[in-house]
Amino acid sequence: MADEVLTIKEAAALLKLAEKTVYTMAQAGEIPAFKIRGQWRITRTEFDRWLAAQSRQAKDGGGAHGR
Repeated sequence: MADEVLTIKEAAALLKLAEKTVYTMAQAGEIPAFKIRGQWRITRTEFDRWLAAQSRQAKDGGGAHGR
């Protein structure tokens, strides 16, 4: 079975973030996104792995945005 592919809009809704924020994160390589014909996409499997890693980092007091 093929992996579900999320749009920036769908990922933003799951993260409860603005689409522009997720778009910026994708451009910066902060989330596991890729482009298809100019449109950003994220596989659900990679998104879930990334989200779990972010959760672990937050619990450990670290993370890319932990200051």
